[in-house]
Amino acid sequence: MATHLYRVGRWAYENRLKTIAIWVLVLIGLGIGASLLAKPTSESFSIPGIPSERAQDLMVERFPGEATFGSDIGVTYVVRAPEGSTLTEPRYQQAIDSMVAGLKSVEDVKNPDSITNPFVSYGTEQSPGQLRELSAAFQEKTFGKNAEEAAADAQATSPINAAGTVAQLGASFEMAASADVTETMREQMDRIAEDARAAGLTVEMKGSATQQFELGITSELIGIGVGALILILTFASLVAWGMPIITAIVGVAIGMLGVQMGTHFFDLSNETPILATMIGLAVGIDYALFIVSRYRHEIHRSASRADAAGRAVGTAGSAVVFAGSTVVIALAALAIVNIPFLTAMGIAAAGTVVAAVLVALTLLPAILGLFGGKAFAGRVPRLNAPDVGPNDADRVHNGQRWVQRIVARPRTVTVAIVGILVVLAIPMAGLKLALPNDGTADPSETQRQAYDMVADGYGPGFNGPLVVVADGRGIEDTGERLRAFDTLVDDLGRVDNVEVAQIGAGGLNEARDTAKITIIPSTAPADEATPALVETLREMEPRVQSTMGISYGVTGQTAIELDISDRLSSSLIPYLLVVVGLAFILLIIVFRSILVPLTAALGFLLSVAATFGVTVALFTDGALGIVGNPQPVVSFLPIMLVGIVFGLAMDYQVFLVTRMREAYVHGADAKTAVVEGYRHSARVVAAAAAIMISVFAAFMLQDMAFIMVMGFALAAAVFFDAFVVRMTLMPAVLTVLGDKAWWLPRWLDRILPDVDIEGEKLGLGADAARPADAAGADADSEVRAGR
Repeated sequence: MATHLYRVGRWAYENRLKTIAIWVLVLIGLGIGASLLAKPTSESFSIPGIPSERAQDLMVERFPGEATFGSDIGVTYVVRAPEGSTLTEPRYQQAIDSMVAGLKSVEDVKNPDSITNPFVSYGTEQSPGQLRELSAAFQEKTFGKNAEEAAADAQATSPINAAGTVAQLGASFEMAASADVTETMREQMDRIAEDARAAGLTVEMKGSATQQFELGITSELIGIGVGALILILTFASLVAWGMPIITAIVGVAIGMLGVQMGTHFFDLSNETPILATMIGLAVGIDYALFIVSRYRHEIHRSASRADAAGRAVGTAGSAVVFAGSTVVIALAALAIVNIPFLTAMGIAAAGTVVAAVLVALTLLPAILGLFGGKAFAGRVPRLNAPDVGPNDADRVHNGQRWVQRIVARPRTVTVAIVGILVVLAIPMAGLKLALPNDGTADPSETQRQAYDMVADGYGPGFNGPLVVVADGRGIEDTGERLRAFDTLVDDLGRVDNVEVAQIGAGGLNEARDTAKITIIPSTAPADEATPALVETLREMEPRVQSTMGISYGVTGQTAIELDISDRLSSSLIPYLLVVVGLAFILLIIVFRSILVPLTAALGFLLSVAATFGVTVALFTDGALGIVGNPQPVVSFLPIMLVGIVFGLAMDYQVFLVTRMREAYVHGADAKTAVVEGYRHSARVVAAAAAIMISVFAAFMLQDMAFIMVMGFALAAAVFFDAFVVRMTLMPAVLTVLGDKAWWLPRWLDRILPDVDIEGEKLGLGADAARPADAAGADADSEVRAGR
């Protein structure tokens, strides 16, 4: 591989203008394609095969035009009367009438004639005539309820609470995604609420139309800015720092344009471009950093700068290919979970990583060729760059001092680091998972305040109703079927923790063979008793089917969360087996060792456990009071974090340990190889990790809770894995193992492909094996002079 990549790097350097032109054409082509094919991203997602999804599919099939959970774009106003008053007072009725009129005039509103004052459509204790009318409708639908029971059912699902102090009214809009909601529409909706507040009402809004998703560039700019500062400190040059930034931006641009084109063919979630940007920017800068650093090292040992570029791509580029491969495997393998939006996010991020690798291997050497001898010009005073010449071998760096302390007491360091990480992982035992909803929003958000008003005014279960979709086609007689539905409603209503069970208006389809039974739990969606209720309802289904001839499914927010958790739990082990297995094989090929990949995997487990522990402590338990709104971790974050962190962890393992193996292969003893490899790679790996941490941490500024927590978790994971595990624990472990660390059975050594990641076929020996020629000496003087 090193030989092939050497040719690629040298060709790109010598044909710099052609290479740059090719990439410009690629960007233009993708830009045109994205402008023609791009569609809005989606807020909703579906998961084929889970019980709640099957119930939704049946509901859509039997009730044409029925919107599935999360697919309807609309707004709901929650209105509350002042303390001591009710909404039936004339002045408040007038305010609600004005809200209705305002809603009807909002752009793209769907079926405006159906938007009415809830006190006109539903009965309350304050309007008994309307209540009797609606109760009669319930009696007709349920065929067994007396007037009192029907009245109770009508009240239970009324948009007006029993006290007449809280009401809900809303509208849907003619659009497929909340991204289509215009600023004018938002202003109209806000004005409706403000006018009602001016009349003395408390008004809050919820619904997908109130969600504002904006993919800003603040996080990206902060990440790039901090990355640029770190690169300047690393290279001690005001010119060289820009090369990794430029190539990373190009790689991310290619990935983003690809994602935009993908929206034409697939439903991609809002988070997809953010995750791809986050990962692509981080690895793009890191991969370019390693190659530029190696180029700076090789320029003093090569016959020409073109040769140095080829050698840098042949050696560091080989490590980039294998490191990128582990990240791509970890991301693409998310398809194993069989959750479409996770698959799309993984594939999009993996594609961006592939773009970052290709750009680093081709465009980067072309840019180096464009700058020629000025690549490291603009030297920063009082900063020393690593590996700037053969005469620097005797200079003791901070990294060398650190590793010498580690190898002096390797067993003590190993025990201490493992102990610290285990302690940090303890809070992981309290990990709680949930899907984002209004109840997990920030308390200052109108959606969260509307959620709390509903819970206070109606009961906690009204924020998360369940729907039982009952299929009665197994019963031929219509009358018998309807009586069976009524019996089922009674049975469901007697289940513990069920506040309401009823077939509401419109709950029977036109053929009268399928019923939608609304279940209002007594507990909130986040309460542990609510998922238990879902399980109980599902466990009843076989008995109901055998005794009544009715089959049913349960859906709703809590049911969907439960099914997602089950899907993720059942997929985690197969996912880890595939990812770790493939990466283990790759690392065996790279390091020609069994124990090095094994210790790498064990180190990953420690770092990811510590990451989960710290994330749970801060974001769920509210430790230290840093997070103002502690909440459960998003359900699909753990498996995504595991995949991404594993890929990034192997990045640092490859970049750090390949230099150690290179020294070992070239004749150093095991302990010296650890020190020598660390000396050459520590500063660059530390810089790469610091850049990645800054990029991920910058995404904590995003408004979306999932992205904020993901940014923190990834930043913490990189810190633990790069600085604690790879740069502290691994040197200690490899020192303890000694020569055993590089052991490989002979039979396995014979059948494994030789990828030559150390560049032996390029004639690279130990640093002293090839003195710098005139060109290298001239380059050395240029670097030191900052020309």
